[in-house]
Amino acid sequence: MDSNKFGNQGWTPDRIKDLTGKTYVITGTTSGTGFEATKILLSKGAKVVMLNRNNEKSKETLSALKLELGKSIAVINLQMNLAELASVKKAAEEVLKVAPQIDALICNAAIAQVPKQTSTIDGFESQLGVNHYGNFLLQALLYPRIEASKGRIVTVGSMGYNLGIKTIQFDDMNWDKNYGANEVYSQSKLAQIMCVYELQKRLEKAGKTEVKVYACHPGASRTSLIKTSGSLMTRFVWQLMKLSPMVQSAEKGSYPELMCATESNLDQKGFYGPTGRNYWTGPVGECKLEPHAKDRVVTKRLWEVSEKAIGLKWNI
Repeated sequence: MDSNKFGNQGWTPDRIKDLTGKTYVITGTTSGTGFEATKILLSKGAKVVMLNRNNEKSKETLSALKLELGKSIAVINLQMNLAELASVKKAAEEVLKVAPQIDALICNAAIAQVPKQTSTIDGFESQLGVNHYGNFLLQALLYPRIEASKGRIVTVGSMGYNLGIKTIQFDDMNWDKNYGANEVYSQSKLAQIMCVYELQKRLEKAGKTEVKVYACHPGASRTSLIKTSGSLMTRFVWQLMKLSPMVQSAEKGSYPELMCATESNLDQKGFYGPTGRNYWTGPVGECKLEPHAKDRVVTKRLWEVSEKAIGLKWNI
């Protein structure tokens, strides 16, 4: 994309108006971009429902946020493990109890570069299970509330979507034959992004244009994602890279998801993130999305396969 409609500096959180009375649900907030996004939303007066796997880390996060922003912030943490469909269902029920409206669901949590093939409790390959199926189920369960709120769904993808095969490996979704940490991470991110554009089409067809669905990516940010799940070598290389100017802060990495959650009149058809070299860093705006990520034949089939996998049809 040549010109940035937000000017040379790109989109920044200064554009976010007062969010008092608005509610945001966000996954994976104990560190990195999720933590930074939560902090900025709270600082603008929003209520935030955080969904995290680790209760200990969540308590530390709540303390850190209250220390920095004051005790009166409207923040709740609920436990959810994206690797378990039962946990996602339970968490969604809890969210519906505490959030009478959802202005945006931000699917920020992910795992990456899992060195050896592992399966979730539901029998999915772990990266697809967490990054795609877990998020897909959460979105489906919260969708009726989001629709009633005329809210948004924001999926945090990754430029990794373009580093593996350019389609979905339907004949072996668990990658039993050719597992590779990076290839499957790429596949999980491609699946996530594809479902954003498929959902847009389905909402359009159903005449439900008040719900907005966005895909973005954080660029290359200093987060703990690879530190926690990558192989030793991947982690070593990443630690070196994090010291280089090619990588930006986690705070800047949170800008694309914040923009997609709050900016008015943002075109859903776009793909948003840092617009600098390789889309790693730079001013936040619209990035070019490779056409295979919107291949309608594949996205439609993936949607159907995903509904079957989670055992739930979306109520659109």
